[in-house]
Amino acid sequence: MKKKILVTGGCGYIGSHTVVSLIENNFEVTIIDDLSNSQEDVIDSIKEITGIKPNFLKCDLKNKDHIDNILKYHKGFEAIIHFAAHKAVGESVQNPLMYYQNNLTGLINLLVCAQKYNINNLIFSSSATVYGNPESLPISEKNKTQRPSSPYGNSKKVAEEIIEDLATASKDFSAISLRYFNPIGAHKSGLIGELPTGIPNNLMPYITQTAIGLREKLMVFGNDYPTKDGTPIRDYIHVEDLADAHVKALSRLLNKSQETNFEIMNLGTGNGFSVLEVIKTFEEVTQQKLNYEITQRRSGDVPKLYADAKLAEEKLNWKAERTLNEMIKSSWIWEQKVRKQL
Repeated sequence: MKKKILVTGGCGYIGSHTVVSLIENNFEVTIIDDLSNSQEDVIDSIKEITGIKPNFLKCDLKNKDHIDNILKYHKGFEAIIHFAAHKAVGESVQNPLMYYQNNLTGLINLLVCAQKYNINNLIFSSSATVYGNPESLPISEKNKTQRPSSPYGNSKKVAEEIIEDLATASKDFSAISLRYFNPIGAHKSGLIGELPTGIPNNLMPYITQTAIGLREKLMVFGNDYPTKDGTPIRDYIHVEDLADAHVKALSRLLNKSQETNFEIMNLGTGNGFSVLEVIKTFEEVTQQKLNYEITQRRSGDVPKLYADAKLAEEKLNWKAERTLNEMIKSSWIWEQKVRKQL
């Protein structure tokens, strides 16, 4: 019998790649998603890649009764992988209550219902933003979390605290929180990738949409940071590497190999690239000239974030393998396919 896994936000960018990896590792997947920042036709793309169509149920996690009904009639889940959340730093600064309501109410409702139906394993999609403006680099799990500079980041920090409190209170409940750095790239098939609604908040889709002509120009938010070229430095990780880490973390939970009920692991490459370095690498890899403009800093951004991911390597036997060039090339292939220009 295949083990049944519930994936919230499974139609989204990281969620869909993780669903592919789960299916390829012989798990039976049910996706719940409200489609607020994703498209249902990703389900067909997942089937095209894997040969298997995951179950899909539309669900808004802010509606506890809806989650309850789903878990009442769809029994036997061994674990939940929780991706569903709003995720734009800038938007969260403008609309903090929307972020707290969606990201925290949704999580609490999910956990209440999971407890009721005895689903006691959780993988949580967290973020390096919980470290705030880090005191030291590279960032390891020993770095103290600080008040993040955006409500988005703070919603992830508070969510981790809620999960940790539940793990402390319930000896049956176990969770692993995976703190991502900056996921980019697309599936090697070119069939799934990052497709944000509206103006992108993340760098890579903004770059690819500018290169293909959807955006007039790329805005670079600030060149006066204390970095080598003045632009922020981030640790970019291929989304397929990220997906593989979720499957390994899930196996750790299901095999009851974790050392405590609540574990935290960074997922990154350990290398930092500046915004301008990513732009120049994109131009070299794709032979596309980018129209970009330096503008004011964006609120909520910190100068440098890159990971020490040794713990995930040690505990999950996982390491990011794909290069920045591979990330960029797959993103560009995906963008061209989406716009039907390949």
